Amino acid sequence: MNHGWPELLPILLDSFQHRLGQQLVPRSGDPALDARRVYEAPFVVVSHNNAADPILTFGNQTALQLWEMDAESFLQTPSRLTAEPMHRDERAQLLERTTRDGYVDDYRGIRISASGRRFQIEQAIVWNLHDQAGKYVGQAATFNHWTFLGK
Repeated sequence: MNHGWPELLPILLDSFQHRLGQQLVPRSGDPALDARRVYEAPFVVVSHNNAADPILTFGNQTALQLWEMDAESFLQTPSRLTAEPMHRDERAQLLERTTRDGYVDDYRGIRISASGRRFQIEQAIVWNLHDQAGKYVGQAATFNHWTFLGK
């Protein structure tokens, strides 16, 4: 579950609370328990860094199952590859809108797993990640509604 995650956990949780005024998961004050709550959550939590071609930096257990990847493979994946080529322009527009507005709470789009299984996500929340110094470090998303589509 680690994979560089301890440093990212407070950024992800604090940024979500700052942007949306609510907690992603109930916080206990125990970073290990909070990390377990996010990792084992029955909804997707993913993030990517702020590189020109962002790389995924976190995927919880639900995300790894949905994208059909192990953590090592997931964390080496450019986030654009989570969408099919014909859906990447729409995905890029979402990320630009998130950068501009701080968060988006009404996103829907089609994604693809490692095996080619397509799924539509609904009511996704995407938000900017800022560290304690206020520096932009990437974006994250969460959703709990998805529907599998034909290949």
